Amino acid sequence: MSQRILEYSAATNVGHKRDNNEDTYLSLPEQGLWVVADGMGGHAAGEVASAIVRDTLSKQSDKSLSAAIQSAHRAVVDAVSQGQGAPGMGSTVVALRAEGHQYEVSWVGDSRAYLWTQTRDGGRLERLTTDHSYVQALLASGAIGAEEVDNHPEKNIITQCLGSLELTEVQVDSVQGQWLPEQWILLCSDGLSDELDDQTIARILCDSRRNHRRALRALMRAALASGGRDNITAQLVHSPLTPRSRWSGLWQWIPSVTGLRTWDACLYGAALISLILVLYWTLS
Repeated sequence: MSQRILEYSAATNVGHKRDNNEDTYLSLPEQGLWVVADGMGGHAAGEVASAIVRDTLSKQSDKSLSAAIQSAHRAVVDAVSQGQGAPGMGSTVVALRAEGHQYEVSWVGDSRAYLWTQTRDGGRLERLTTDHSYVQALLASGAIGAEEVDNHPEKNIITQCLGSLELTEVQVDSVQGQWLPEQWILLCSDGLSDELDDQTIARILCDSRRNHRRALRALMRAALASGGRDNITAQLVHSPLTPRSRWSGLWQWIPSVTGLRTWDACLYGAALISLILVLYWTLS
């Protein structure tokens, strides 16, 4: 029996303050793999690092997520030694692999994954990842309280990243779980999670709980409205146990170009119409 292809939505935005987008994402529903990578290192470096992470993971479907991410780390380090990108470039990553009714999330850095579960009274949001950051270490040690995290001046200092020359291997953390009906997994860069706290994310998902595409658009709009100080990238992946609408089976035949299903459908439809017109003119 073939594995059900999961529905998803994906989007990225440069934000209001940056002139280039160092984020990237990978959506391979046929392989059950979704990735968000947040590059760092400045123009012509951060986007190179995150692209290397994306491309490496896309070719590592035969490996565990942890092993594939270690390979991506070495690929970024090797690229710097070969003059690609720039010294000091690196990337965070959060990746989801879904197989059957099981899923695994692995990450390095402060890109995040959340599990959203619809309930009778709205829904429940659970953070699946724990940031590899200086502030998270302070919180874990008891040096600061939870109420100090969001406004801490060193909030964005991360302790692990792919491409770090000081690390032979990075610390890859992973969690596993089993899908339930009416669940989504949200993968995002810190451009979204820095702008929207968990309560705001939960409210937006609850308000759009019938449509994951609408929910993702609402998240992106809210992050931009809140300041958009960084690049913003997010993906929402739908549980395979949720009943599909009568139209959902059509989406798997539409190639993913933009990561947004409506735009992909428009592009695909325009291409088909153009092909039909060319054939008509050729044969008439």
